[in-house]
Amino acid sequence: MDEQRSPESPQQPSVVVVGHAARDLVLRAGSLPDAGGSAAVDERIERLGGKGANIAVGVRQLHPSAAVALVAALGDDAPGESGRREAVAAGIDVSLVARRGGTALLVDLVSGEGERRLLEHVTPESQVTTADVDAAEAALAGAHVVVLQLQQPADALVRAARIAFEGGARIVLDGAIEGDERDELLSVAEVVRADAEEASILAGVEVATRDDARRAAEGLLGRGARVVALSVPDEGDLVCWHGGERFLPHVEQRVVDPTGGGDAFVAGIVTGMLLGAEPGRIGEIASQAAGSTVQRLGGHPELSPPVEEG
Repeated sequence: MDEQRSPESPQQPSVVVVGHAARDLVLRAGSLPDAGGSAAVDERIERLGGKGANIAVGVRQLHPSAAVALVAALGDDAPGESGRREAVAAGIDVSLVARRGGTALLVDLVSGEGERRLLEHVTPESQVTTADVDAAEAALAGAHVVVLQLQQPADALVRAARIAFEGGARIVLDGAIEGDERDELLSVAEVVRADAEEASILAGVEVATRDDARRAAEGLLGRGARVVALSVPDEGDLVCWHGGERFLPHVEQRVVDPTGGGDAFVAGIVTGMLLGAEPGRIGEIASQAAGSTVQRLGGHPELSPPVEEG
């Protein structure tokens, strides 16, 4: 994992995240009401969200010297402008964020016990298009790491992967995709990150145990990935690479809100790659970032750079 292109400036490696941006509305109540019932809201948070935006913000927090650009779409409306300003304040390059239509809305309902319900209003115009990718061609071709969040349209993802791969970028896949596009994306990816459900789509193995995750990871490594990180339900994350593996158990502390844990994990992966860490250490950085994020309401990353091992 220490083989990476020499940056033009060693102090500023470049990262491009292709993914979703939205407005997050987080509501916490003592308990979630049954059908026909109601509940008082104890805490309310509104801010920039979406998996792509969360990953970009997380990378900037974990590796402040990195130049991080987001390829996404925000609405041509007040929530979209607010999200753009928040991204700029977080140090994200938003020059490649398209503005059109209405901003997607993600509603996160959380009980006092950490039980979650997620409501999503995601419109077609809030998804990344091939035109958006073409507008970002120079950034993708010149990046050191490109993250592809796989909940975006397949044609845009494949186009972005081709540009990034031809430019020499190290590609990280987050999530799952089906069909021929899956095979093409896996063939150019250096790192694959997926939860149990996503892993079953990517590898054709139902993941319920650590052994299941290991079999799924072996299959994905055989398709070209150098490192695979898969979630094991209720246990932790298994990071596998050719010749080794490391299991990272979930945090023992009470989970306040699981939202955003996976996004922070991906941000940790990217940070480990930029630092030139070996795969086991990359997994550790990622696991610590995820564990920190789920201790707060709303899934928004508030991360500190990892302590580099001597």
